Amino acid sequence: MDSKNKHAEFSKITFRRRIWSALNIRYTEKKGLSFIINISLSVLIFLNTIAIILNTIPSLSSTYHHIFWDFEVFSVIIFSIEYLLRLWSCVESRFYTHKFWGRIKFIFSFWGIVDLLAIAPFFLSAFVTDFGVIRMLRLLRILRLFRMSKYFHAFRIIKNVLTSKREELILAFSFIIFLILFSSSLMYFLEHPVQPENFSSIPAALWWGVNTMTTVGYGDIYPITLAGKILGSLVAISGISLFALPAGIIASGFNEHIRGYKNEQGKVKCPYCQAEYYLAEKHKHQH
Repeated sequence: MDSKNKHAEFSKITFRRRIWSALNIRYTEKKGLSFIINISLSVLIFLNTIAIILNTIPSLSSTYHHIFWDFEVFSVIIFSIEYLLRLWSCVESRFYTHKFWGRIKFIFSFWGIVDLLAIAPFFLSAFVTDFGVIRMLRLLRILRLFRMSKYFHAFRIIKNVLTSKREELILAFSFIIFLILFSSSLMYFLEHPVQPENFSSIPAALWWGVNTMTTVGYGDIYPITLAGKILGSLVAISGISLFALPAGIIASGFNEHIRGYKNEQGKVKCPYCQAEYYLAEKHKHQH
């Protein structure tokens, strides 16, 4: 009897581990049931995003309301099943080993919250009467786009680049914020005496600072004094070069990551032409 119970428990654990593995694909896997499941979920996430966007068009929303509703119900059913399976099988992960607290930890993890937000608005709408609040809750489903980063290598590269260059990016954006605050404060003292309605406070001048630094220039607020115009010109010119700084940091991060990835793959020599090439570029070298 004990052997039967142990066998049943072992079968349950094995099945649960398979479920967890199937729902948590690595970006390097390009075949198998796990790949098919997660690609299907990615397509469903993408279609949900398109449906959310199209549903905000009044003519489409009124004409095809039943189609949007049926698709939402179908999506919620699929996402609910996926969420429950993840919650049940998460104890197979080394991060959520405890049967109770492991699942609680999963619920409040980043990906657990993202998964929950994909289905919670549908059920919460039954208790909310304000249509504006319901629509806002449904827009939270767009957050599921974050999960697609686990399925595709391109998203993983972006994440790794931003992580490796976070200190440089923080420094660059800190300097940009400091310059916006400094120039806006200075512009307030220059323009407030002659334009008290436009530059009524430093926070109001910050709107001008952001517009000018990003070279947007809406034109709703601008300096009219000579000193203000000179300052505005300097801020606009410096804004072009300053925002190129984080772009350069990210570009160098991409270059370093791709070079490192190629070095990890290593070089091989073509047996036909004796040319050397990276394994990552094998598809480019064919005879």
